[in-house]
Amino acid sequence: MAEKITLDAAAQARFDLISNQLAEVLNPEIIEGILAEGRNPRVYWGTATTGRPHTGYFVPALKIAQLLNAGCDVVILLADIHGFLDNLKAPLDLVENRAKYYSKVITAILESVGVNTEKLTFVLGSSYQKNPDYVMDLYRLSSLVSEHDAKKAGAEVVKQSNNSPLSGLLYPLLQCLDEEYLKSDVQLGGLDQRKLFVAATEWLPKIGYRKRAHLLNPMIAGLQGGKMSSSEADSKIDLLDPADAISKKIRKAECAPKVVEENGVLAIVEYILLPAAGLKGNKEFRVERRDQEPLVYTDIKQLHEDFRNDILTPQILKPAVASGLVSLMAPIQAAYEASEEWKDITLKAYPPVEKKQKKVKDKGSRYPGAGKEQKEEKPAEKEQK
Repeated sequence: MAEKITLDAAAQARFDLISNQLAEVLNPEIIEGILAEGRNPRVYWGTATTGRPHTGYFVPALKIAQLLNAGCDVVILLADIHGFLDNLKAPLDLVENRAKYYSKVITAILESVGVNTEKLTFVLGSSYQKNPDYVMDLYRLSSLVSEHDAKKAGAEVVKQSNNSPLSGLLYPLLQCLDEEYLKSDVQLGGLDQRKLFVAATEWLPKIGYRKRAHLLNPMIAGLQGGKMSSSEADSKIDLLDPADAISKKIRKAECAPKVVEENGVLAIVEYILLPAAGLKGNKEFRVERRDQEPLVYTDIKQLHEDFRNDILTPQILKPAVASGLVSLMAPIQAAYEASEEWKDITLKAYPPVEKKQKKVKDKGSRYPGAGKEQKEEKPAEKEQK
Protein backbone atom coordinates (compact mmCIF):
# COMPACT_ATOMS: atom_id res chain seq x y z
CA MET A 1 0.00 0.00 0.00
CA ALA A 2 1.34 3.43 -1.02
CA GLU A 3 2.51 5.72 1.75
CA LYS A 4 0.18 8.66 2.38
CA ILE A 5 1.71 11.96 1.28
CA THR A 6 0.81 15.11 3.21
CA LEU A 7 0.39 18.16 0.96
CA ASP A 8 0.41 21.81 1.93
CA ALA A 9 -2.69 23.90 1.20
CA ALA A 10 -1.51 25.11 -2.22
CA ALA A 11 -0.49 21.64 -3.42
CA GLN A 12 -3.73 20.12 -2.09
CA ALA A 13 -5.76 22.72 -4.00
CA ARG A 14 -3.89 21.77 -7.17
CA PHE A 15 -4.51 18.06 -6.57
CA ASP A 16 -8.21 18.69 -5.92
CA LEU A 17 -8.50 20.52 -9.26
CA ILE A 18 -6.59 17.77 -11.08
CA SER A 19 -8.89 15.07 -9.65
CA ASN A 20 -12.13 17.09 -9.92
CA GLN A 21 -15.10 15.39 -11.66
CA LEU A 22 -13.16 12.25 -12.55
CA ALA A 23 -14.56 8.73 -12.36
CA GLU A 24 -11.30 7.44 -10.87
CA VAL A 25 -7.62 8.25 -10.27
CA LEU A 26 -5.14 5.36 -10.49
CA ASN A 27 -1.93 5.71 -8.43
CA PRO A 28 -2.75 9.20 -7.11
CA GLU A 29 0.37 9.09 -4.88
CA ILE A 30 2.48 9.68 -8.01
CA ILE A 31 0.73 13.01 -8.62
CA GLU A 32 0.86 13.90 -4.92
CA GLY A 33 4.59 13.22 -4.82
CA ILE A 34 5.23 15.52 -7.80
CA LEU A 35 3.10 18.29 -6.27
CA ALA A 36 4.87 17.89 -2.91
CA GLU A 37 8.17 18.51 -4.71
CA GLY A 38 6.74 21.69 -6.21
CA ARG A 39 6.92 20.39 -9.78
CA ASN A 40 4.30 20.59 -12.53
CA PRO A 41 2.88 17.17 -13.45
CA ARG A 42 3.26 16.43 -17.17
CA VAL A 43 -0.05 15.00 -18.43
CA TYR A 44 -0.71 13.49 -21.81
CA TRP A 45 -4.03 12.83 -23.49
CA GLY A 46 -4.14 10.93 -26.75
CA THR A 47 -6.84 10.74 -29.37
CA ALA A 48 -6.83 8.49 -32.42
CA THR A 49 -7.52 10.69 -35.43
CA THR A 50 -10.40 8.72 -36.94
CA GLY A 51 -14.02 9.95 -37.17
CA ARG A 52 -15.07 13.58 -36.85
CA PRO A 53 -14.97 14.80 -33.22
CA HIS A 54 -18.37 15.33 -31.57
CA THR A 55 -19.70 17.01 -28.43
CA GLY A 56 -18.31 14.15 -26.32
CA TYR A 57 -14.86 15.65 -26.94
CA PHE A 58 -15.84 18.52 -24.66
CA VAL A 59 -15.38 16.13 -21.70
CA PRO A 60 -11.59 15.61 -22.10
CA ALA A 61 -11.18 19.18 -23.38
CA LEU A 62 -12.81 20.64 -20.27
CA LYS A 63 -10.64 18.37 -18.11
CA ILE A 64 -7.57 19.61 -19.98
CA ALA A 65 -8.70 23.15 -19.19
CA GLN A 66 -8.76 22.27 -15.48
CA LEU A 67 -5.32 20.64 -15.73
CA LEU A 68 -3.90 23.78 -17.31
CA ASN A 69 -5.48 25.85 -14.53
CA ALA A 70 -3.82 23.51 -12.01
CA GLY A 71 -0.43 24.32 -13.53
CA CYS A 72 0.06 21.01 -15.34
CA ASP A 73 2.09 20.72 -18.53
CA VAL A 74 -0.32 19.17 -21.03
CA VAL A 75 0.63 17.23 -24.17
CA ILE A 76 -2.03 16.20 -26.70
CA LEU A 77 -1.08 13.21 -28.80
CA LEU A 78 -2.67 13.16 -32.25
CA ALA A 79 -2.44 9.39 -32.60
CA ASP A 80 -2.46 8.95 -36.36
CA ILE A 81 -0.77 5.53 -36.36
CA HIS A 82 -3.18 4.31 -33.64
CA GLY A 83 -6.09 5.28 -35.89
CA PHE A 84 -4.61 3.25 -38.73
CA LEU A 85 -3.96 0.23 -36.48
CA ASP A 86 -7.52 0.21 -35.12
CA ASN A 87 -9.10 -1.78 -37.94
CA LEU A 88 -8.07 0.79 -40.58
CA LYS A 89 -10.42 3.43 -39.17
CA ALA A 90 -8.04 6.07 -40.53
CA PRO A 91 -6.79 5.17 -44.04
CA LEU A 92 -3.19 6.25 -44.56
CA ASP A 93 -4.08 8.65 -47.38
CA LEU A 94 -6.37 10.59 -44.99
CA VAL A 95 -4.36 10.35 -41.75
CA GLU A 96 -2.30 13.53 -42.14
CA ASN A 97 -5.30 15.76 -42.79
CA ARG A 98 -7.38 14.13 -40.06
CA ALA A 99 -4.63 14.93 -37.56
CA LYS A 100 -4.70 18.57 -38.72
CA TYR A 101 -8.50 18.59 -38.39
CA TYR A 102 -8.31 17.28 -34.81
CA SER A 103 -5.73 19.92 -33.90
CA LYS A 104 -8.05 22.66 -35.19
CA VAL A 105 -11.11 21.26 -33.39
CA ILE A 106 -9.46 20.69 -30.00
CA THR A 107 -7.92 24.16 -30.03
CA ALA A 108 -11.29 25.69 -30.95
CA ILE A 109 -13.11 23.79 -28.16
CA LEU A 110 -10.69 25.08 -25.53
CA GLU A 111 -10.75 28.63 -26.85
CA SER A 112 -14.57 28.57 -26.90
CA VAL A 113 -14.57 28.30 -23.09
CA GLY A 114 -11.87 30.93 -22.63
CA VAL A 115 -8.80 28.70 -22.20
CA ASN A 116 -5.42 30.02 -23.25
CA THR A 117 -4.01 27.32 -25.54
CA GLU A 118 -0.49 28.73 -25.81
CA LYS A 119 0.79 26.26 -23.18
CA LEU A 120 -0.63 23.25 -25.01
CA THR A 121 1.75 20.98 -26.89
CA PHE A 122 0.48 18.93 -29.84
CA VAL A 123 2.53 15.89 -30.90
CA LEU A 124 1.88 13.73 -33.97
CA GLY A 125 2.27 10.03 -33.16
CA SER A 126 4.11 9.22 -36.39
CA SER A 127 6.73 11.87 -35.55
CA TYR A 128 8.37 9.47 -33.06
CA GLN A 129 6.60 6.09 -33.25
CA LYS A 130 8.70 5.05 -36.26
CA ASN A 131 12.02 5.85 -34.58
CA PRO A 132 14.42 2.87 -34.07
CA ASP A 133 14.39 3.09 -30.23
CA TYR A 134 10.60 3.13 -30.10
CA VAL A 135 10.27 0.25 -32.55
CA MET A 136 12.84 -1.79 -30.59
CA ASP A 137 10.88 -1.16 -27.37
CA LEU A 138 7.74 -2.31 -29.17
CA TYR A 139 9.51 -5.56 -30.08
CA ARG A 140 10.69 -5.98 -26.49
CA LEU A 141 7.22 -5.40 -25.09
CA SER A 142 5.58 -7.71 -27.63
CA SER A 143 7.90 -10.51 -26.50
CA LEU A 144 6.65 -10.13 -22.90
CA VAL A 145 2.90 -9.53 -23.42
CA SER A 146 0.64 -12.45 -24.30
CA GLU A 147 -2.05 -12.36 -26.97
CA HIS A 148 -4.66 -12.83 -24.22
CA ASP A 149 -3.39 -9.86 -22.18
CA ALA A 150 -3.11 -7.59 -25.23
CA LYS A 151 -6.71 -8.41 -26.24
CA LYS A 152 -7.92 -7.88 -22.69
CA ALA A 153 -6.18 -4.49 -22.40
CA GLY A 154 -7.67 -3.18 -25.63
CA ALA A 155 -11.08 -4.84 -25.30
CA GLU A 156 -13.07 -1.61 -24.88
CA VAL A 157 -10.86 0.60 -27.01
CA VAL A 158 -9.93 -1.37 -30.13
CA LYS A 159 -12.48 -2.93 -32.45
CA GLN A 160 -12.20 -6.71 -32.07
CA SER A 161 -13.69 -9.74 -33.79
CA ASN A 162 -13.09 -13.49 -33.99
CA ASN A 163 -10.46 -12.94 -36.66
CA SER A 164 -9.07 -9.47 -35.90
CA PRO A 165 -5.91 -8.15 -37.60
CA LEU A 166 -2.71 -8.26 -35.54
CA SER A 167 -2.61 -4.46 -35.60
CA GLY A 168 -5.30 -4.42 -32.91
CA LEU A 169 -2.92 -6.25 -30.56
CA LEU A 170 -0.18 -3.68 -31.16
CA TYR A 171 -2.47 -0.74 -30.34
CA PRO A 172 -2.41 -1.11 -26.51
CA LEU A 173 1.36 -1.71 -26.56
CA LEU A 174 1.92 1.56 -28.41
CA GLN A 175 -0.29 3.45 -25.98
CA CYS A 176 1.76 2.18 -23.04
CA LEU A 177 5.05 3.14 -24.69
CA ASP A 178 3.69 6.62 -25.47
CA GLU A 179 3.74 7.35 -21.72
CA GLU A 180 7.51 6.96 -21.72
CA TYR A 181 8.29 8.60 -25.05
CA LEU A 182 6.13 11.64 -24.29
CA LYS A 183 7.96 11.96 -20.93
CA SER A 184 4.64 12.00 -19.09
CA ASP A 185 3.89 11.56 -15.40
CA VAL A 186 0.18 11.06 -15.94
CA GLN A 187 -2.12 9.87 -18.71
CA LEU A 188 -5.70 11.16 -19.10
CA GLY A 189 -8.36 9.00 -20.72
CA GLY A 190 -11.90 7.71 -20.48
CA LEU A 191 -13.21 5.04 -18.13
CA ASP A 192 -13.30 2.68 -21.13
CA GLN A 193 -9.46 2.68 -21.07
CA ARG A 194 -9.14 1.43 -17.50
CA LYS A 195 -7.94 -2.07 -18.49
CA LEU A 196 -5.30 -0.54 -20.73
CA PHE A 197 -4.11 1.82 -17.97
CA VAL A 198 -3.84 -1.04 -15.49
CA ALA A 199 -1.86 -3.00 -18.07
CA ALA A 200 0.52 -0.06 -18.59
CA THR A 201 1.40 0.03 -14.88
CA GLU A 202 2.31 -3.66 -15.12
CA TRP A 203 4.01 -3.76 -18.53
CA LEU A 204 6.28 -0.67 -18.52
CA PRO A 205 8.35 -1.75 -15.46
CA LYS A 206 9.05 -5.04 -17.27
CA ILE A 207 11.22 -3.16 -19.78
CA GLY A 208 12.75 -0.82 -17.21
CA TYR A 209 10.36 2.16 -17.31
CA ARG A 210 8.48 3.66 -14.38
CA LYS A 211 4.72 3.41 -13.95
CA ARG A 212 2.49 6.43 -14.35
CA ALA A 213 -0.66 7.77 -12.71
CA HIS A 214 -3.90 7.72 -14.69
CA LEU A 215 -6.90 10.06 -14.70
CA LEU A 216 -10.17 8.48 -15.85
CA ASN A 217 -12.95 10.65 -17.19
CA PRO A 218 -16.53 9.37 -16.89
CA MET A 219 -18.11 8.12 -20.12
CA ILE A 220 -20.87 10.38 -21.43
CA ALA A 221 -24.04 8.61 -22.57
CA GLY A 222 -25.07 8.96 -26.21
CA LEU A 223 -28.34 10.53 -27.34
CA GLN A 224 -29.82 7.07 -27.85
CA GLY A 225 -28.32 5.60 -24.67
CA GLY A 226 -25.02 3.73 -24.42
CA LYS A 227 -21.64 5.27 -25.24
CA MET A 228 -21.43 8.37 -27.43
CA SER A 229 -19.51 7.31 -30.54
CA SER A 230 -18.19 8.92 -33.72
CA SER A 231 -19.39 5.90 -35.71
CA GLU A 232 -23.00 6.14 -34.45
CA ALA A 233 -24.61 9.13 -36.18
CA ASP A 234 -27.73 9.13 -33.99
CA SER A 235 -25.75 9.01 -30.73
CA LYS A 236 -23.75 12.21 -31.23
CA ILE A 237 -23.81 15.84 -32.27
CA ASP A 238 -21.04 16.94 -34.61
CA LEU A 239 -19.22 20.10 -33.53
CA LEU A 240 -20.06 21.72 -36.86
CA ASP A 241 -23.76 20.75 -36.91
CA PRO A 242 -26.00 23.78 -37.63
CA ALA A 243 -28.46 24.99 -34.98
CA ASP A 244 -31.50 23.33 -36.57
CA ALA A 245 -29.70 19.97 -36.75
CA ILE A 246 -28.68 20.24 -33.08
CA SER A 247 -32.26 21.02 -32.02
CA LYS A 248 -33.61 18.14 -34.12
CA LYS A 249 -31.15 15.61 -32.64
CA ILE A 250 -31.90 16.72 -29.07
CA ARG A 251 -35.64 16.61 -29.79
CA LYS A 252 -35.33 12.98 -31.02
CA ALA A 253 -32.99 11.90 -28.20
CA GLU A 254 -34.07 9.31 -25.65
CA CYS A 255 -34.97 11.09 -22.42
CA ALA A 256 -37.47 9.08 -20.39
CA PRO A 257 -39.31 11.13 -17.72
CA LYS A 258 -37.93 10.66 -14.18
CA VAL A 259 -35.06 8.41 -15.42
CA VAL A 260 -31.60 9.83 -14.74
CA GLU A 261 -29.46 6.78 -15.55
CA GLU A 262 -28.08 6.45 -19.12
CA ASN A 263 -29.79 9.71 -20.03
CA GLY A 264 -27.70 11.38 -22.72
CA VAL A 265 -29.54 14.70 -22.51
CA LEU A 266 -28.88 15.03 -18.76
CA ALA A 267 -25.29 13.91 -19.34
CA ILE A 268 -24.74 16.87 -21.67
CA VAL A 269 -25.75 19.22 -18.85
CA GLU A 270 -23.63 17.44 -16.24
CA TYR A 271 -20.43 16.91 -18.19
CA ILE A 272 -20.49 19.70 -20.78
CA LEU A 273 -22.79 22.66 -20.20
CA LEU A 274 -22.30 23.16 -16.43
CA PRO A 275 -18.49 22.68 -16.44
CA ALA A 276 -18.14 24.93 -19.50
CA ALA A 277 -20.23 27.62 -17.81
CA GLY A 278 -18.00 27.30 -14.74
CA LEU A 279 -14.88 27.92 -16.82
CA LYS A 280 -16.52 31.02 -18.25
CA GLY A 281 -17.14 32.29 -14.70
CA ASN A 282 -20.90 31.74 -14.30
CA LYS A 283 -21.68 28.11 -13.48
CA GLU A 284 -25.39 27.81 -14.06
CA PHE A 285 -27.86 26.07 -16.38
CA ARG A 286 -31.15 27.88 -17.05
CA VAL A 287 -34.40 26.23 -18.13
CA GLU A 288 -37.14 28.56 -19.33
CA ARG A 289 -40.77 27.77 -18.46
CA ARG A 290 -43.96 29.20 -19.92
CA ASP A 291 -45.79 31.51 -17.48
CA GLN A 292 -43.41 30.57 -14.64
CA GLU A 293 -40.04 31.62 -13.31
CA PRO A 294 -37.15 29.81 -15.01
CA LEU A 295 -35.42 26.91 -13.26
CA VAL A 296 -31.79 27.79 -12.57
CA TYR A 297 -29.28 25.07 -11.62
CA THR A 298 -25.75 25.47 -10.31
CA ASP A 299 -25.57 21.92 -8.98
CA ILE A 300 -26.23 18.71 -10.90
CA LYS A 301 -27.65 16.96 -7.83
CA GLN A 302 -30.53 19.42 -7.62
CA LEU A 303 -31.17 19.06 -11.36
CA HIS A 304 -31.28 15.25 -11.03
CA GLU A 305 -33.64 15.52 -8.06
CA ASP A 306 -36.02 17.81 -9.95
CA PHE A 307 -35.95 15.49 -12.96
CA ARG A 308 -36.77 12.44 -10.82
CA ASN A 309 -39.66 14.37 -9.24
CA ASP A 310 -40.95 15.50 -12.66
CA ILE A 311 -40.46 19.18 -11.81
CA LEU A 312 -37.94 19.29 -14.65
CA THR A 313 -39.54 17.46 -17.58
CA PRO A 314 -38.06 16.33 -20.92
CA GLN A 315 -40.37 18.81 -22.70
CA ILE A 316 -38.72 21.84 -21.09
CA LEU A 317 -35.25 20.31 -20.62
CA LYS A 318 -34.59 19.50 -24.28
CA PRO A 319 -35.00 23.05 -25.68
CA ALA A 320 -32.73 24.38 -22.91
CA VAL A 321 -30.04 21.81 -23.70
CA ALA A 322 -30.27 22.50 -27.45
CA SER A 323 -29.99 26.25 -26.81
CA GLY A 324 -27.01 25.72 -24.51
CA LEU A 325 -25.16 23.62 -27.07
CA VAL A 326 -25.87 26.05 -29.91
CA SER A 327 -24.46 28.88 -27.81
CA LEU A 328 -21.43 26.85 -26.68
CA MET A 329 -20.52 25.74 -30.20
CA ALA A 330 -21.11 29.11 -31.85
CA PRO A 331 -17.46 30.27 -31.39
CA ILE A 332 -16.19 26.96 -32.82
CA GLN A 333 -18.38 27.27 -35.88
CA ALA A 334 -17.45 30.93 -36.30
CA ALA A 335 -13.77 29.98 -36.24
CA TYR A 336 -14.44 27.32 -38.87
CA GLU A 337 -16.34 29.70 -41.14
CA ALA A 338 -13.55 32.27 -40.88
CA SER A 339 -10.80 29.80 -41.83
CA GLU A 340 -10.45 28.74 -45.47
CA GLU A 341 -7.54 26.55 -44.34
CA TRP A 342 -9.78 24.62 -41.92
CA LYS A 343 -12.46 24.17 -44.60
CA ASP A 344 -9.86 22.85 -47.04
CA ILE A 345 -8.49 20.44 -44.40
CA THR A 346 -12.03 19.19 -43.69
CA LEU A 347 -12.66 18.31 -47.34
CA LYS A 348 -9.35 16.45 -47.54
CA ALA A 349 -9.80 14.67 -44.18
CA TYR A 350 -13.45 13.70 -44.69
CA PRO A 351 -14.15 13.81 -48.44
CA PRO A 352 -17.83 13.55 -49.40
CA VAL A 353 -18.89 9.98 -50.02
CA GLU A 354 -19.96 9.55 -53.63
CA LYS A 355 -23.28 7.81 -54.04
CA LYS A 356 -23.08 4.68 -56.14
CA GLN A 357 -25.14 4.98 -59.30
CA LYS A 358 -27.54 2.16 -59.83
CA LYS A 359 -26.66 0.13 -62.90
CA VAL A 360 -29.49 -0.52 -65.35
CA LYS A 361 -29.70 -4.23 -65.84
CA ASP A 362 -30.00 -5.71 -69.30
CA LYS A 363 -33.22 -7.70 -68.95
CA GLY A 364 -32.85 -9.52 -72.26
CA SER A 365 -35.86 -10.53 -74.34
CA ARG A 366 -37.47 -13.07 -72.02
CA TYR A 367 -38.59 -10.91 -69.07
CA PRO A 368 -42.38 -10.50 -68.39
CA GLY A 369 -43.89 -8.01 -70.81
CA ALA A 370 -41.17 -8.38 -73.40
CA GLY A 371 -43.50 -10.20 -75.79
CA LYS A 372 -45.93 -7.28 -75.86
CA GLU A 373 -43.16 -4.82 -76.74
CA GLN A 374 -41.92 -7.10 -79.47
CA LYS A 375 -45.44 -7.45 -80.96
CA GLU A 376 -45.80 -3.67 -81.07
CA GLU A 377 -42.54 -3.41 -82.99
CA LYS A 378 -43.40 -6.03 -85.65
CA PRO A 379 -45.72 -3.86 -87.87
CA ALA A 380 -43.03 -1.18 -88.13
CA GLU A 381 -40.47 -3.81 -88.95
CA LYS A 382 -42.68 -5.15 -91.79
CA GLU A 383 -43.15 -1.67 -93.26
CA GLN A 384 -39.38 -1.16 -93.33
CA LYS A 385 -38.98 -4.43 -95.15
